[in-house]
Amino acid sequence: MSTSTSYSPKAEEIKSLREQTAAPMMDCRKALIEAAGDFEKAKTVLIERGAAQAQKKAERSANEGLVSSYIHAGGKIGVLVEVNSETDFVARSPKFAELTRDIALHIAGMAPQYVDRAAVPQSVVDEAKNEFRESAPAGKPPEVLEKIVEGKLNKWFEERVLLDQPFVKDDSLSVGDMINAAIGSLGENIRVRRFTRFALGEN
Repeated sequence: MSTSTSYSPKAEEIKSLREQTAAPMMDCRKALIEAAGDFEKAKTVLIERGAAQAQKKAERSANEGLVSSYIHAGGKIGVLVEVNSETDFVARSPKFAELTRDIALHIAGMAPQYVDRAAVPQSVVDEAKNEFRESAPAGKPPEVLEKIVEGKLNKWFEERVLLDQPFVKDDSLSVGDMINAAIGSLGENIRVRRFTRFALGEN
């Protein structure tokens, strides 16, 4: 049985992991070695590292970036999204441009209503919670009821909040995971500031 110290990943494995996570080649190689060749475990390692780096960089100012657009379905759906970075250098990189295009494409396909959970008005969250409590099976102990409500609320966020939604091109990642991987790769704080989605005939 292979161990993490003896396993040597193949070039195509590293390339495939890089394509799915946007992490640097050396980071992909290290993650595969650490995971002893288990691709999904290596992917999880990279996502967790990206999230840790994102948390460290979250307070850093991000005032550069790009406004990206995506037009879909013969001109019937259009998206504008502003994605911020810390420097113009990163904003002009091909990897950042690809990230913004992927986010715009995702918004076109999945129609999120909010950027992140903090953007959801508390009154809307409270209303959803009340609905979940009312629809829960009767007679549940309070602690069980709250776990049911929490689980349904998380699912509710996944359906409406951009960063929580499974990424349209790879549903094993959330959009937030994808952005965290880009933060780990590009070394800067990256955030989606705002977006607008237009659908022909919709208000």
